[in-house]
Amino acid sequence: MDVKEWYMEYKIHKNRPGLLGDIASLMGMLDINIVTINGVEDRTRGMLLQTNDEEKIDLMGKMLRKVDNITITALRPPKLVDILAVRHGRYIERDSDDRKTFRFTRDELGLLVDFLGEIFKRDGNQVVGLRGMPRVGKTESIIAGSVCANKRWTFVSSTLLRQTVRSQLSEDEMAPNNVYIIDGIVSTIRSNEKHYSLLQDIMAMPSTKVIEHPDIFIRESEYTYNHFDYIIELRNSPDEEINYDSFTYTSEPF
Repeated sequence: MDVKEWYMEYKIHKNRPGLLGDIASLMGMLDINIVTINGVEDRTRGMLLQTNDEEKIDLMGKMLRKVDNITITALRPPKLVDILAVRHGRYIERDSDDRKTFRFTRDELGLLVDFLGEIFKRDGNQVVGLRGMPRVGKTESIIAGSVCANKRWTFVSSTLLRQTVRSQLSEDEMAPNNVYIIDGIVSTIRSNEKHYSLLQDIMAMPSTKVIEHPDIFIRESEYTYNHFDYIIELRNSPDEEINYDSFTYTSEPF
């Protein structure tokens, strides 16, 4: 049987000496390997596990649910947010109503870059929207995530150094393995017909596209919210309001 990964998470009610050792011993007897372990937010612990026998995971879960000092809160194949929670020791904030929206603050740039890197490693058509006020670190995070994923990035439109509006790309820039960076304001409000034709070609490609200011992009184009697989919000502080009114029609860098 193939070796599979599992994510287990439990809350600790009484952190007595030897608790982790007892849990690890149980897993050892069942031949379940602990790949990664970390404290995740206060009194919660997360583990990435490996085993080639799903029945052993079920048996372990039933046994650990009888332990008074802990409560199992998750036992499942790992999601991306599970892997990053164990890796960084903190959860990514996620919108409770819109499950494709993830929230970060500027002091979590390392976590955001790791999150983007894991997304970019996946092949196929992916569209990521990135909301945020000017100079919060949006473009820099996309580039760093591309480096983590060992992917080449290509600016289709941008204001990082000066306003960039591409009307054509070279043959190697049109490779599906690239990460395409698109400024939603520049591409829809400040572009020309040739640029928009190129944009449509790129949007139809089976590749990863990251669109800054996705709300303006949706408002000013034929693309809809349903085209997006992820929406990421980046703020300077948790209570910062992302408001486009002050800079949509100016020449200020985004």
